[in-house]
Amino acid sequence: MPLTGLKVLDLTRVLSGPFCTALLADMGADVIKVEAPEGDSLRGQGAIKAGISWYFAQFNRNKRSIRLDLRKPEAKPILARLIAQSDVLVENFRPGVLARMGFDESRLNALRPSLVICSINGFGSTGPYKDRPAFDFIAQAMSGFMSVNGGPHDPPMRSGLPISDLVAGLYAALSIAATVPHARETGQGQRAEVSLTNGLVSLLAYIATNYFATGTAPPRSGNDHPIAAPYGLFATRDGQIALAPADDVFFRRLADALDEPGLKTDPLYATQSARVANRAQINAIVGGKLASGTTSHWVDVLNNAGVPCGPVNSVVEVFQDPQIRAQDMIIDIDHPNHGSVRMLGFPIKLSATPCRVRRFAPGLGEHSDEILAELGFASSERQAWRQSGVI
Repeated sequence: MPLTGLKVLDLTRVLSGPFCTALLADMGADVIKVEAPEGDSLRGQGAIKAGISWYFAQFNRNKRSIRLDLRKPEAKPILARLIAQSDVLVENFRPGVLARMGFDESRLNALRPSLVICSINGFGSTGPYKDRPAFDFIAQAMSGFMSVNGGPHDPPMRSGLPISDLVAGLYAALSIAATVPHARETGQGQRAEVSLTNGLVSLLAYIATNYFATGTAPPRSGNDHPIAAPYGLFATRDGQIALAPADDVFFRRLADALDEPGLKTDPLYATQSARVANRAQINAIVGGKLASGTTSHWVDVLNNAGVPCGPVNSVVEVFQDPQIRAQDMIIDIDHPNHGSVRMLGFPIKLSATPCRVRRFAPGLGEHSDEILAELGFASSERQAWRQSGVI
């Protein structure tokens, strides 16, 4: 596997950090998850089945768990040795927390000069908001992301997914993949930092570029595309179809598929800018045609014509879709203590070194003794720490 041999110390909890380290673990990294005595709060969230949170199982597969009470002074030497033997440290504390625990930049560098430190936080470690707490909903609100979701007359709308956590986790994993080679080549580590809010700001794409160019913030456009038409959801005889002819080439294909060849040369619709200016009219024409047939009919006709389109699937329908199944985006893992656990598959498909599930999501502190033995701590020390509640 591509990251076999990479040792990752995971000091994160909930979602953004565990998602990052799960991506690394899926690719072969040895991820040691350090958990407080009460465990990651995700262990008690989401649907609990046969004694395990499937939410936790999804984002913590392929990891090992050590239970460690970092509030106790006796835990500090253990953490120091974990750091000294790791290639990467991932944390999602608020800025400064790790330093107040006694592990500032100079201490980390002394313990492991080649250490890559990846910090995930709400707003970044500089600026007036650096000490504020933040969760996904706050990042969605403050990044501008929420302001562009919803219809023109609707209030701002959040994403149904914890999008800022997931984006931050992706960026964190990418930053680690980018910095580890440098650390291995030079022996010098560095800090990588991503924040929930910056991650969503970076996704503003054409919304941001249009604002930079015009100085005007776009109105919410619902399922219409701000700079393309016809584009969005259209009613069919028995449901809805998502339609995305994103440029003139695709629009001409759409016109032919709808048996409306005149639309291709009509000055009201022949160019993208003209169609955007006359959005209501072109939407009405396209909508009238699509309403005459079923969703499945138009999905077949339009895809055969090379027009991007698809049905609006429910979550149930997604996991019944033959394409999703063919891509192995559903996997079932037989857990020795919790029965069969179903989870999402791997979105990254590697031909020579594919991702795979090597370990079940760990029980709290399941690997504490194993990890401490690897670090060289004697059995008597481990027993004493267990009795005092350090591990």
